[in-house]
Amino acid sequence: MKHLIIYAHPNPESLSGHFKNILAKHLQENSHEVVVRDLYELNFSPSLSLSDMYGQRKGQVTDDVKEEQRLIEWADCISFIHPIWWTGLPAIMKGYIDRVFSYGFAYRYDQGVQKGLLKGKQALIINTHGKSHEEYNAIGMDKALSLTSDTGIYGYCGFEIKNHFFFEKADRPSPENIEGWTRQILSSI
Repeated sequence: MKHLIIYAHPNPESLSGHFKNILAKHLQENSHEVVVRDLYELNFSPSLSLSDMYGQRKGQVTDDVKEEQRLIEWADCISFIHPIWWTGLPAIMKGYIDRVFSYGFAYRYDQGVQKGLLKGKQALIINTHGKSHEEYNAIGMDKALSLTSDTGIYGYCGFEIKNHFFFEKADRPSPENIEGWTRQILSSI
C-alpha cells in the first residue's frame, strides 16, 4: 500500500513526532511504500493568497501545491498527524488544507451538489490534546472536533475515515499511555 504521512508539529521530539516515526517505521517494515511530509521541515507556506484563490478556480496551483497534490494522488492511505491547539488544527495544517485541498482537486460542485474527488483514499487521523476526554465530552468539544475534521474536511473531500485517534493529556503522558497509544495506532493499520 502507498502511504503518505502529513505531519505538523514544530518539535520533532514531540509525542506527535514519536507517532510519526513509529508509524513510518512500522509501515516500512511491513513492505508499504511510505512518504513523510513534515510541514515545518518543508517550511510549507500556510497562507492562502488571492492569486492562490484565483488560480484554484482555473486549476492552476503553485509548484509547492502541485507536489503535495501529486503525492495525495499517489497515496492509497494518508495519515494526518498533529496536535489540537485552541480546539483546532495548527495553522500550518489548516493552511495546507486551504491551499492543497483545492476546488477541482479535492472537491467540486456538479449542478450545485458538492462532490468529494478523493474517493477511494483512506484517512488515518492522529491527534493529541492537553484536555481529558471527560473535559472535552462535557462541553461537546469531542463531537465538534470530529464534525469539523472528519465530516467538514476529510469526508467532504471523499476520504474514507479509517480511524481518528484523540490522545488525551498529551502534554503529560505516562510511558504506559504512550505504549498503549502506540499499540492502538499500529493495530489499526
